[in-house]
Amino acid sequence: MGRKVDVEQLVGAMEIAQRLGMKRPQVVYGWRRRHAEFPDPIARLSIGNVWNWPEVEAWAKKTGRLVG
Repeated sequence: MGRKVDVEQLVGAMEIAQRLGMKRPQVVYGWRRRHAEFPDPIARLSIGNVWNWPEVEAWAKKTGRLVG
């Protein structure tokens, strides 16, 4: 059985970029390549990867990309 996540917390690269004040979602894929600790997507769909926002948010706070 897969893990349970709140569907309201699912985000793609565009939403991550927007929430972290970036203009281009490609930065998210760059972080994935350069930072091994960047959260793994919870799903890989034909339209792109999907992440659980609380995991990305925690990573962003830990690395200083999100303050608060």
